[in-house]
Amino acid sequence: MSLAGRVETPKSQPIPIREGGFGGVGGLAKFLTDGGFTHVIDATHPFAAQMSRNAVEACATADISLVALTREAWVAQSGDRWTNVPSIDAAAAMLDQSSRRILLAIGRMHLDSFSGNPQHFYMLRLVDQPAVQLPFPSYEIIVARGPFSYVDDLALLRENQIDLVVSKNSGGTGARAKIDAARTLGIEVLMIDRPNLPARTEVHSVDEVMDWITSHDADRGV
Repeated sequence: MSLAGRVETPKSQPIPIREGGFGGVGGLAKFLTDGGFTHVIDATHPFAAQMSRNAVEACATADISLVALTREAWVAQSGDRWTNVPSIDAAAAMLDQSSRRILLAIGRMHLDSFSGNPQHFYMLRLVDQPAVQLPFPSYEIIVARGPFSYVDDLALLRENQIDLVVSKNSGGTGARAKIDAARTLGIEVLMIDRPNLPARTEVHSVDEVMDWITSHDADRGV
């Protein structure tokens, strides 16, 4: 999440970057108020629902303008074989079926949700090697960081005989290749919809963010 405001800071003392949580809605509202911030740009991941909810509520509490910079969601095209589900838990429940070879493209945070279906082979593409044993008897890990190419993902799905892709609807281009490759190969996709969030202003490009800042009379130098 990015912060913008009118705080004057000497050039020799740049504003420090704040990492991690803020202690919930109250902590974030206090941080914004104490720091003299007037505008907030929420550029978190589309599935970072709690942080985005906290930002909406904290900005409302502190009377601060908020805009969300989001990736446009993927939309099913001709040839796609999507089944949309509302959550990760719903996706896991859909796997209560005969053994399949699955590309589980959801990151590492929610892998335990799929442990109730150990009959499948799971191919996992993760940014880092897991530090703990995974809850699957049959799996393979690919440690890699996107963006990924269509050609590489086409080969990945073919060579590993993947017959189902489970994916969050993260949007954007960096992780889209697997969706395009699945369409080409006629592979089913279990698409996890984005979480419901409170009403907020959303834009899809940095240029739109800058236009929003200008229209809200924010100081671009902060």
